[in-house]
Amino acid sequence: MADVKKRDAEAENSTSMLQILEFTISARHFGINVAKVDALMPKEPVMPMPNANPYVEGVFKPRSKIMTLINLAAYLGLPEMREQDSERNIYIVTNFNKNQSAFHVHTVEAIHNIPINLIEKPDVSIYGGTSGLATGIARIADRLVTIIDFEKILMDISPTTGINITDIDRLGVRANSVKPILIAEDSQMLEQIIVEALHRAGYANVIVCMNGQEAWDTLEKLKQSGKPIEECVSCVITDIEMPLMDGHSLIQLIRADEVLKVLPVIIFSSLINQEMRQKGEAVGATAQLSKPEITELVHLIDKHIL
Repeated sequence: MADVKKRDAEAENSTSMLQILEFTISARHFGINVAKVDALMPKEPVMPMPNANPYVEGVFKPRSKIMTLINLAAYLGLPEMREQDSERNIYIVTNFNKNQSAFHVHTVEAIHNIPINLIEKPDVSIYGGTSGLATGIARIADRLVTIIDFEKILMDISPTTGINITDIDRLGVRANSVKPILIAEDSQMLEQIIVEALHRAGYANVIVCMNGQEAWDTLEKLKQSGKPIEECVSCVITDIEMPLMDGHSLIQLIRADEVLKVLPVIIFSSLINQEMRQKGEAVGATAQLSKPEITELVHLIDKHIL
């Protein structure tokens, strides 16, 4: 396996850059956050599985662990690679949401360090009408690279890998709360799931923002209302990887503001590894959780605002 975790000093120390692995499918350019990538592998034999999801090619065993291979061209509704070009097939091995999987792509182009504020939020109708499939679009040289929501793909194929809203019901009878909670989440699907989960947990007053920049603009407006900030927003929940402004940069702005710095800020992300946890601590996150842990998120909100 080829290691893709090597970062240069600029990307390592910056909270305003996103490192993207660019790959292609049928000559179209896509991207994935390098933080979600474990390795790159050349094509190797795969064992088909009976009654598997139509987008699952099968399983293979690159080392000591059996791994599922997802055909990304099939999922996106794009043409398969021609047989004469098949030697260029690449497997991208990912690790996020405490799940390791592999995605079959056609070529891998390069790794790019892209300023977050240059990554734009795409229209939800992009790529076959699959709502929210693209989380961002970046211009690299003379081409547009679409950053794909790999969490959505995994949840579509295997719902057990994502947030289970019914876990909230295990918390039992809960009192309702009108305390406002602000969420910064760029995935339309995950935003809807998190909001529904909080509503089930009794938190009915949820302010939704599609990225860190929108969250910051909202906080600035709330701060100017003249009310105590705790009455306008009692807790902030933020993803890390978002267009325009990432979660770490959002927390830095909150902690540097004399009025907003008192707010509890919880990172709720698929990218909570050791490196990201250290970055979250450095910028002043109150707590950090991986996205499947929805009941733990509710417990943290209870702890900090009730």
